[in-house]
Amino acid sequence: MMLPVIPEPILYTGFIVLVLLLLALDLGVFNKTPHVVKVSEAVGWTVFWVCLALLFNLFVYFEKGPMAAQEFFAGYLLEQSLSVDNIFVIILILKYFKVAPQYHHKVLFWGIVGALVMRGSMIAIGAALIATFHWIFYVFGAFLIFTGIRMAFSDEEAEELEANAVVRIARRYLRITPDYHQERFSIIKDGVRWFTPLFLVVIVVEFTDLVFAVDSIPAIFAVTKDPFIVFTSNVFAVMGLRSLFFAVAGVMGIFHYLKYGLSIILSFIGVKMLIHDFYVMPIEIALGVIAVVLAVSVVASILLPQQKDA
Repeated sequence: MMLPVIPEPILYTGFIVLVLLLLALDLGVFNKTPHVVKVSEAVGWTVFWVCLALLFNLFVYFEKGPMAAQEFFAGYLLEQSLSVDNIFVIILILKYFKVAPQYHHKVLFWGIVGALVMRGSMIAIGAALIATFHWIFYVFGAFLIFTGIRMAFSDEEAEELEANAVVRIARRYLRITPDYHQERFSIIKDGVRWFTPLFLVVIVVEFTDLVFAVDSIPAIFAVTKDPFIVFTSNVFAVMGLRSLFFAVAGVMGIFHYLKYGLSIILSFIGVKMLIHDFYVMPIEIALGVIAVVLAVSVVASILLPQQKDA
């Protein structure tokens, strides 16, 4: 049973209105007062976002057909798995800047709002490039293979963020107070506006997501060329990132094999893009590979715990 075909502009408008409504409820009702997010609360919100994504997948099934629904699910699973690596970096950023736990949600909220805008712009640019230049698919594929190999050999230690170019530029052109002022991003001091370190943290989180989007957005275009599927699966993955962060932040160190699984997935997607002119891989195979590699890396991490030096 197919639903009546809805014009693309109405689909985008309706989806964006839904997202804005959910964001308004999140900040204005459910998290109006800064507080430390408990694991049980985070797990509940994580389940909510996953269920909402699955319900939307059902809508895609009836609106666009079974193939589009499979593409959405594969894209959502891919983006969600890649966002886990983003959580590692966000944990390091919040620890480095010594952000109080009760303000973590606000930092992530505004960081994700900016991420949605940036990713929407990047998806539009990516879709235009693919539609205009067929060879860009090969560039994306080679880049993903390079990124996958680099991820496997990357060092997860925290970098000295004060030497980060974004931090240096922000400190050079913005007046940054030496201390935090509760949950405020800026204050007026002696008639002059100053920004707080909390605002600086949001900037760093935004830039971090931009870096990760450079990897993840080309990857999802290997799963589907439908910009609506790319955009919506990205949004659901990013929206669920906050609750997932609070749910698993305390145990992220357990999954030490996950980065190798993500490395394999990125390289696999890169190869899929490079051979697409010779062999069009069925979406079922791509979805199966992503799911199996993720499951194996998580199970291996649990069964083979990392040996820590004394």
